[in-house]
Amino acid sequence: MKAYLLIETRPGTSEDVVKAIKMRFQNVLHADSVYGRHDVIVVLEAPDLETLNEFVYKVIEKDPNIVHTETAITLF
Repeated sequence: MKAYLLIETRPGTSEDVVKAIKMRFQNVLHADSVYGRHDVIVVLEAPDLETLNEFVYKVIEKDPNIVHTETAITLF
């Protein structure tokens, strides 16, 4: 299962968020700071929805520099 996480961070913290995400989850394929509506885009693969859910709620939402997230799960 592949998913895209679109993350909004506190100003000036996007690089710190990217580094933390890469260190905490081995299934991250890409994590980049970007310009635009979102500050960070993460592409990850998880074996199942439960693992993805755990990553989003236990890793991503606990980071104090993350303000908002959107998750897009691929269909195929």
